Amino acid sequence: MEDVEILTKFQDSNTKNWAFEQLVKKYQQKIYGHIRKMVIDHDDANDITQETFVKIWRNLDGFQGNSQLYTWIYRIATNECLSFLEKKRKKSWFSFDTKNEYLAEKLTSSAYISGDEIQMKLQKALLTLPDKQRLVFNMKYFDDMKYEEISAVLGTSVGALKASYHLAVKKIEEFVKFNDE
Repeated sequence: MEDVEILTKFQDSNTKNWAFEQLVKKYQQKIYGHIRKMVIDHDDANDITQETFVKIWRNLDGFQGNSQLYTWIYRIATNECLSFLEKKRKKSWFSFDTKNEYLAEKLTSSAYISGDEIQMKLQKALLTLPDKQRLVFNMKYFDDMKYEEISAVLGTSVGALKASYHLAVKKIEEFVKFNDE
């Protein structure tokens, strides 16, 4: 189902719930994956995904179409994710290193995550990146988004995104090289 049709059906009180169900079916898996790459923990990712769709439900009537629907949804999910990580950082007395160790422990102990040694090393390398840099890397590398799409989601210039992605790649390469020896 096309986004335009979902939005049209959402405006009609008779088909509003059905339209929202279609939207959830269409985007839930992608949004969950996007969030999961940032927070690692399955339960946290589920909670944030649910919060994201609650916000979408509350605000979809106000969607003005200035961007594509998926861009708007990704922006909400990204903001929810970054807010969650910031709250978690403030609630705990985690330093950046302690947070990374905690997430790495979640990564290796989770029954929901499997992967060979190379995949696990990449995931651990990603945890060493600052949240926003990791977000840019995930959106470009895993979600295969174009810089222009990421720019629309994050409200950052394409040039800054390219620089951020390049730095992330260099840091990941250094991590892998350093941890291979």
